Amino acid sequence: MGIGSNIKGLREDRKYTQEQVADALGVSFQAVSSWERDEYKPDTEKLIRLAEFFDVSVSAIAEEKSNAFKTKEAIYDWEHMKTYVKTTARNFKLPNTLKAVDYAIKAHEGQSRKHSSIPYIYHPLNLACHALSMGIVDDAVIAACLLHDVIEDCSVKLDDLPVDDEIKGLVSLLSCEKTNDQNRKEIISSYYEAISGNPKASLIKCMDRCNNLTTMPWGLSRDRIYRMIKETEEYYPVLLKTIKDTTEYNNAAWLLKYQMESMLDIYKRLL
Repeated sequence: MGIGSNIKGLREDRKYTQEQVADALGVSFQAVSSWERDEYKPDTEKLIRLAEFFDVSVSAIAEEKSNAFKTKEAIYDWEHMKTYVKTTARNFKLPNTLKAVDYAIKAHEGQSRKHSSIPYIYHPLNLACHALSMGIVDDAVIAACLLHDVIEDCSVKLDDLPVDDEIKGLVSLLSCEKTNDQNRKEIISSYYEAISGNPKASLIKCMDRCNNLTTMPWGLSRDRIYRMIKETEEYYPVLLKTIKDTTEYNNAAWLLKYQMESMLDIYKRLL
């Protein structure tokens, strides 16, 4: 696949017409059509603007895909993860987790992970399974993993959650208010500072970041990837220290730090 096929694939994946792409770039739809047919190639400026429009890296448009590996968007089926979490919750008597599973599935119904067709519920279930795989069988932690995004993404209120006050407190800490270019630094700094004071919230946020790092190749732009790397390096060492200083989370701290730093190193080399 050449540049033309890449442009056409991105356009069709996002359900844009040639006219919409042309309007966004200030060119004619005939120009877009000629790019997609590989009759002409967009110049460097247009490549950059195409990447910004589709929110992908320039390489996602410019590189040949004939030797590309086949990749998986999801490793585990979310319904299998749901069954595992619910079975574990019953076996270990985790009442809040049992209520949180069904609530999260309903709250995130119809939502997908960014730039993919994967149901969004895959993400909170992945966090819950991540915690359980590290031997953390804590009702508050698992339930908060499942509910950590519902306030931000599902238009529900904290008091609506069918869980106890400790879990509501964790979800509140993990919910970040909307930011813009002017206030982002101040809000994000306060957000991570508050989380760092709570070992359980720090644990969940680090698992959340590990999972989100795995989704960066799904089509994030180079600038977005760069921002995620810088944010991880700036704020997550403090969260990891909070986890490490909590005796029952010592092993989790090592595993999360290893996973996070390994992934960051891979992305830096690829960039």
